[in-house]
Amino acid sequence: MPSAKDIEQVDVLLVGAGFASYTLLNRLRRLGYNVKIYEKGAASGGIWYWNCYPGARVDSDTPIYQLFDKELWSEWTFKDRYAGWQELRDYFQFVDKKWKISEHVTYNKHVDSAVFDEDRHQWLVETSDGSEIYANWFLPCIGFASRRYTPPFPGLGNFRGDIYHTAVWPQHGVNLKGKRIAEIGTGASGTQVIQEIGDKAKELTVYLRTPNMCLPMNQRKLDPEEEERKKKDGTYEAEIEKTRHTFAGFTYDFLKKKTMEDTPEDREKFYHKLLIEEGGFRFWLNTYDDMLFDKDANYEAYKFWRKSVLARLTDKKKAEILAPETPPHPWGTKRPSLEQRFYEVVDQPHVKIVDINKSPIQEVQEKGIVTKDEGLIEVDVIILATGFDSVTGSLAQLNIQGVKGGTIADHWKDGTKTSMGIAMPEFPNMFFLYGPQAPTAFSNGPSCTQFQAEWVEKVFKLIKEQGITRLESTQEEEDDWCRRMSEEWNKSLFPLAKSWYQGANIPGRKVEPLNWAGGMVAYVETLDKSISNDFQGWHVQKGTKA
Repeated sequence: MPSAKDIEQVDVLLVGAGFASYTLLNRLRRLGYNVKIYEKGAASGGIWYWNCYPGARVDSDTPIYQLFDKELWSEWTFKDRYAGWQELRDYFQFVDKKWKISEHVTYNKHVDSAVFDEDRHQWLVETSDGSEIYANWFLPCIGFASRRYTPPFPGLGNFRGDIYHTAVWPQHGVNLKGKRIAEIGTGASGTQVIQEIGDKAKELTVYLRTPNMCLPMNQRKLDPEEEERKKKDGTYEAEIEKTRHTFAGFTYDFLKKKTMEDTPEDREKFYHKLLIEEGGFRFWLNTYDDMLFDKDANYEAYKFWRKSVLARLTDKKKAEILAPETPPHPWGTKRPSLEQRFYEVVDQPHVKIVDINKSPIQEVQEKGIVTKDEGLIEVDVIILATGFDSVTGSLAQLNIQGVKGGTIADHWKDGTKTSMGIAMPEFPNMFFLYGPQAPTAFSNGPSCTQFQAEWVEKVFKLIKEQGITRLESTQEEEDDWCRRMSEEWNKSLFPLAKSWYQGANIPGRKVEPLNWAGGMVAYVETLDKSISNDFQGWHVQKGTKA
């Protein structure tokens, strides 16, 4: 066993090679820190290394789904309004070459455990290959969706066909043409898969628990000349700047107007503009400011959405499942997926929808899936689009030991608790980005990671200036943040939906708010306030202890 002096040491160890780590690496090395990234995948891209299922695509449009550095976007132009997974991989390769990222990355390196050494004020991190490294600062940047969830269907292991999970789709792809396919789940990945494979399948059976209230993506190819003009005339800079001032880090925000202040005719025109003409998340995040807080206002939005969907469906039975007269939950309290032709695909005769609330899955047999009312439906392939142990699962699965001996999972045994969605008491010298209790799932991902990274950069400047060797958030800061989390959550209609926003997709999990619902601006202000007045929200030690 190597002695401590023989173990490699770095100033900062980042985990995960996605947006957050790329941003942090570039900023921290400019400050003079020795930074390394461990990535468990074989290439960079974060979630876009793993997301390669049919139809995988972002739901934030150009130019805000990318790193915000001008030296990057001035040289790179996306081809689509909403980039697909292959284009995003190409983008990460571009950034890698531009910033020479790979010089600092070790791929196929999975972090198994981390323990804080109080004598050294360092984290001792061990990986699955048995190697160890000391890091003064430990920053897991593994996002909110890195631990996939597979429901415990009885007999799943008996199925003799092929089983694929969208979270770990084969990198070489899968030929599904002419196959009888069972697809379970209609979240974002399920919606994208269904509309992509529906025309190719001989038969497609969709097992649906809750209808996804999808929004038109209004996808289109971008004109390279127009995009270059936008870069030169300041449009790109202006759009990126807008993300700093909106609730969700998008380029648009809620209208400062109540739903019932408009006449029914004006509401109809406004809804049509948002949903049909502009598309994307505008119907969700650019609408009246009481839509997510007032039941009557919310129902007005649902009625318009439902009418638009019914106009696209000819099968009345499917229509009642996908757009029921009585909504299963308030509109927008589960993340809506963006679709291109989802409703046209599922409306076809060879596509069957099984409502597993009425006809639950009883077991999986060698030849297919058995439900209560449908009996056995024979299939060749089962696709599990069943999502993740979202938001908390990524961090909780790691054996990261706090100074009092417990893991992160132990810290959360009675409920998720963090300091501002970026740190925790008992875990000094550790920050995590795009994780629990940040604006994470209510935000444009690159906006959230950008603003968190900018704050981390501020902290690391102060660390260097002041000779700080140990930094730990206070219990008071965590308690205050958890109180504010609950207050913001309970103001809204979000608690009325059983969603992964609050862990309700995992049987047995505590149902609780996992994402900050108070908006991006208030979040960044809170981060900045915590380090004002000489780190008022933190325990600080300076100078080495060893």
